[in-house]
Amino acid sequence: MLKPMQGIRVLEVAQFTFVPSAGAVLADWGADVIKVEHAERGDAQRGLVKALGQDLISPGSSFAPIMDGPNRGKRSLGLALEKPAAGRVLHELIRTSDVFLTNFLPSARARLGIDVDSVAPDADAAFRGLLGELLTAARRAGTVRSDVDVAEIKTLMVGCQAMQGYDKARAERVTDVVIDGLRPSR
Repeated sequence: MLKPMQGIRVLEVAQFTFVPSAGAVLADWGADVIKVEHAERGDAQRGLVKALGQDLISPGSSFAPIMDGPNRGKRSLGLALEKPAAGRVLHELIRTSDVFLTNFLPSARARLGIDVDSVAPDADAAFRGLLGELLTAARRAGTVRSDVDVAEIKTLMVGCQAMQGYDKARAERVTDVVIDGLRPSR
């Protein structure tokens, strides 16, 4: 089987199904996925034994499809993230990972110190720097107007990306209009 993600380390700090399922697919594709769970409670989904009145675990079995499916192929590490020592371990794992997956809400990420500003404080500046280099190259090539700055390009990108969630056809049209508007007049 082709393993296109081989050599990529993924750190997952997530619970329940959706983000862990994404991590499982990356593991299927060869990524080294490390799932971080609470040291004492584990993933909150571990406690689910019934859904819609049906048993999720067969009597005498330890196989729990609701937990095992989304977490297949991963290594697991128990950390009590509310403790400072665990935070240091987590930040070292983040530093040595290529991908960071989480579904914790923004307030929880900030409280645990795993929000973007904490784990990658220079990310926005680095992104703006790369965008600036691209903008300079595009201007030199004559493909972008000279009166547009990096902040405006970033704003346009965010707006076009947000539009994708509402109406894909309209988003494509808006993107075309934005791109046409960036071109210098001839």
